[in-house]
Amino acid sequence: MVPFFIQIKCKLGQSYVVANALAEAEIASEIYSTAGHFDLLVKFYVDEGTDIGHFVNEKVQVIPGIQDTHTIITFKAFGGG
Repeated sequence: MVPFFIQIKCKLGQSYVVANALAEAEIASEIYSTAGHFDLLVKFYVDEGTDIGHFVNEKVQVIPGIQDTHTIITFKAFGGG
């Protein structure tokens, strides 16, 4: 599985609507509300070989209430054990 993150800017007053829609669609691994330029930070996993651009375009950006997205593709996870 390939992880990536999307920062989402919502239309005014739509953050909870968008977060709930993402949760109901069961496409996100984790959904966080954030402060700053974006309202939500969402972690996704897709199968190896999945076109992330198409996934974002067809599964995420079509959710009503989303104004803008910023996709962050990750390379390596570092962790302590």
